Amino acid sequence: MLNFDLHCHSNISDGVLSPEALAARAKENGVEVWALTDHDEVAGVPIARAAAQSLGMQHIAGVEVSISWAGETVHILGLKIDETCPELLHGLATTRFGRSARAKEIGLQLEKAGIPDAYQGALKYAGNPGLVGRTHFARYIVETGVCDKVGEVFRKYLVEGKPGFVPHCWATLEQAISWIHAANGIAVVAHPGRYKYSDLAESEMLARFKELGGTAIEVVTGSHTVDQYQHYAQVANRFDFLASVGSDFHAPGESRVDLGRLPPLPKNVKPVWHDWF
Repeated sequence: MLNFDLHCHSNISDGVLSPEALAARAKENGVEVWALTDHDEVAGVPIARAAAQSLGMQHIAGVEVSISWAGETVHILGLKIDETCPELLHGLATTRFGRSARAKEIGLQLEKAGIPDAYQGALKYAGNPGLVGRTHFARYIVETGVCDKVGEVFRKYLVEGKPGFVPHCWATLEQAISWIHAANGIAVVAHPGRYKYSDLAESEMLARFKELGGTAIEVVTGSHTVDQYQHYAQVANRFDFLASVGSDFHAPGESRVDLGRLPPLPKNVKPVWHDWF
């Protein structure tokens, strides 16, 4: 069985490694089919494709689109996209514009909480100034010594009810899927187990995703616990979704799972790649 990893991030969004370094790490870890899925940005896709091909890996063009649904930020992956699609590019540009304003407000909120110069500090960790996000702020807060690890930051700051939390209205589910479909891509709900929904709210979101032409959900992902693998395999089958797998890797020593180190999908699901090759 081929080793697939269809979800990771480079320094073009909120990862640490360049697309080329990610490709090399994926290859070293045994990945055979790989997708770079930066947040709301596809600038790294051509670089990733060239790097993967030079290493003998199959590359899948991807992106992770931020949306708002019922008060939660949800991520929708687009796989097998045409990264040159004008409709997709316009939609992602609109989403990135909102990120910049939010980042500046996060910096102001953190300054009030006793962490000065947070926005400038976060910029140091952002390969793309237009995509400064919470993870960049978290890395800066670790640098200051206020927290020891990124995980600790997200327990004390940047989340709802804590200093530095700034809500943002992202794209809608309808918009994200329409952009992905315009780019001839496949829409996948990333790490569904990470969202703070009740069972009813999750079912409503997945039903609407299905109604709009959504194809798959991530079942095995670095953002799920081991127990959630089988649960979301059952969810996939209940909604007749295909199943995807991805580490959601951001940085060495920071991510829960390294590239290519996830177990295979449960045998009772149909993989999203079942008809790709």
